[in-house]
Amino acid sequence: MEALSVSSGIRAKLGRKVPPVDEDEIAQCFANKCGVNLIDDREDNQTDPPTLWFIAETDRGRLLKIVYVFRNGICHLKTAYDPNQQEIAIYEKFGK
Repeated sequence: MEALSVSSGIRAKLGRKVPPVDEDEIAQCFANKCGVNLIDDREDNQTDPPTLWFIAETDRGRLLKIVYVFRNGICHLKTAYDPNQQEIAIYEKFGK
């Protein structure tokens, strides 16, 4: 995995999720990824460089959607959370 950068604001946001998401789980998802990154091309979410995302399991089997921007060799985390069924279906169709 490339280096992962998590800002203090994102770290706080992850801690408020129910259940919370921790950085170890995010690292596990990067290590366990079995597919490709998808680009979030929705108009309100377009960034330069593009926002990337994937869905993977933690070592304990928790499914997480990981959203980040890759810049200067570093993955800058935007968010991570339990995906909904629509997101899972999109990733199953286009990401695997």
